[in-house]
Amino acid sequence: MSNVDQILTHNQAFVENKEYESYLTDKYPDKKMVILTCMDTRLVELLPKAMNLRNGDAKIIKNAGAIITHPFGNIMRSILVAIHALEAEEVFVVGHYECGMVGINAQKIVEKIKLSGVQPHTMSTLANAGIDVLRWLEGFNSVREGVDTSVDIIRKHPLMPPATLVHGMIIHPRTGKLELVNDGYAYNQSL
Repeated sequence: MSNVDQILTHNQAFVENKEYESYLTDKYPDKKMVILTCMDTRLVELLPKAMNLRNGDAKIIKNAGAIITHPFGNIMRSILVAIHALEAEEVFVVGHYECGMVGINAQKIVEKIKLSGVQPHTMSTLANAGIDVLRWLEGFNSVREGVDTSVDIIRKHPLMPPATLVHGMIIHPRTGKLELVNDGYAYNQSL
């Protein structure tokens, strides 16, 4: 049975048995928070449990490394929508130890892209359009650096309300232990 078939079979029972009822909420985060975190599979259930979150508590945005590569890209847009349209008031950037984006070799990814069948002229077209694929695929040197960079981009964004609390945390992907590495309260008091 394919993944699609398994999902649809499960979903049919999920809906028929009204299992969705325990997840009912609205689009506004009850804890008024938005979280940017990594797409790492170990965090799917661990992160919400470690942060004492239940369905409806927070807007959760996931990407590779919990990093913002462009201040006007989709990640920052989602954070701004959460703040300005969906009543979030606080931002948490949560990276994790053992992250695959630490020291990632963008050149090796480009080579795999080429080997997967992407035509060489596609890479040339992107370069001619001003897209630096190597920079776009680049990771970071340490989790702390990645978290701090994203926190800094959010705090300094021209469309972010100046008093918004933006925190940086690192979670251990096996134990769920959280470490506060960038305290939004302390930062805002220093302004």
